[in-house]
Amino acid sequence: MIHVLAADPTLANFGKDPLWITIIKAVMLFVFLMLGVLFGVWFERKLISRMQNRYGPNRAGKFGLLQSVADGLKMGLKEDLFPRTVDKVLYLMAPVIMVVPAFLAFSIVPFGPMVNLFGHETPLQLVDLPVAVLFVLAMGAVSVYGVVLAGWSSRSPYALLGGLRSAAQVVSYEIAMGLSFVAVFIFAGTLSTSEIVGAQAETWFVVLLAPSFVIYAICMFGEAARIPFDLPEGEGELVGGFQTEYSSSLKFALIMMGEYLHTFTASGIAVTLFFGGWRAPLPMSWEWAHTGWVPVLWFFIKFVLTFCFIIWVRASLPRVRYDQLMSLGWKVLIPVNLGWILLVAAVRNVVINEGNRMLGVALGVVIVVGALAVWMRFDTVNQRRKEARKAQVEAEFEELSNEPEAGGFPVPPLDLPHYHGVQHKEIPSGTN
Repeated sequence: MIHVLAADPTLANFGKDPLWITIIKAVMLFVFLMLGVLFGVWFERKLISRMQNRYGPNRAGKFGLLQSVADGLKMGLKEDLFPRTVDKVLYLMAPVIMVVPAFLAFSIVPFGPMVNLFGHETPLQLVDLPVAVLFVLAMGAVSVYGVVLAGWSSRSPYALLGGLRSAAQVVSYEIAMGLSFVAVFIFAGTLSTSEIVGAQAETWFVVLLAPSFVIYAICMFGEAARIPFDLPEGEGELVGGFQTEYSSSLKFALIMMGEYLHTFTASGIAVTLFFGGWRAPLPMSWEWAHTGWVPVLWFFIKFVLTFCFIIWVRASLPRVRYDQLMSLGWKVLIPVNLGWILLVAAVRNVVINEGNRMLGVALGVVIVVGALAVWMRFDTVNQRRKEARKAQVEAEFEELSNEPEAGGFPVPPLDLPHYHGVQHKEIPSGTN
């Protein structure tokens, strides 16, 4: 059994660092994210190419490692064009609004426990708040303003539709994502990310709250606008979505950086809330595996594996239709989440407070059965599918029943000599 160590940071450990330590940690976080974007693009291209039996980038540098650097330099040095009708102020501000909240959201992710940094004891986390997880949701909601402004300021119908799609998508999946965190708050008893990691000392929440993790994983793709939920950038119908009018310049590079940073934030939050954060895998109960700088390695491994999962989904699944995207968010994820929260709260209250485990299990079964019954009764999606399938079968049956019999159109009549009223005479044999 793994116990909470004295080196585990809490909210009381934050706000005591001198200014120069805070600046050093902020610079370290900035460098980590910038290098992560550069090599994340390369890693995604290489991994997808291997999944598709290709080589991927292999020209610029060893194994193509400098390809992302070359692309960044190319976009930074290209001519910065402005379409004639754009609102220049909002057109320039939109990429910045997308990038800055992503940097701020990652500041509450814990990388490790208390460490000695230049002779000063400090937690390996830039900042922590009593409502740190809500801060992440707020930054995700603010970043969508950048997407909407990018579409609106471009004065293009394709860009505007992409921005509106993004706004509707983020609103839908932000609600489901926030609800998936509620079960974590109930078990951890706090909204602080450092204390949530401490609450997973014995068991990771991905084991105790598997449905919450599944819902969060789905919402993660919708929130970051990654395949299969990248509808704001649908090339087939919107050319390039909200970024249609942004040429391949520095503004376009900022938009791409913002999208990657949101993916990194989603991966970091998944590791923090469900996979124990910087804690070692559960069988490793040695003290050295949870103290010092070693836990940074565990966090990085979990972070990379989560990012690989996101890439794997992109390489495997196609883009869904927009109505399917919205139906999944409003008609499936949110109702299921509400039922799961009710179940978690009831079972935890009975088991923890009253100590009656069997009563808690029975109550959970009753709630699950009741929720399934209500869902089946009011599942309008399946009802419409059944009605459409029934109408299709009836139409096919009617079409088959109305087919002409032999001798009618399009089968020609058997009486060929009198076809169309023309009498054909029999030609004697032996004549040419």
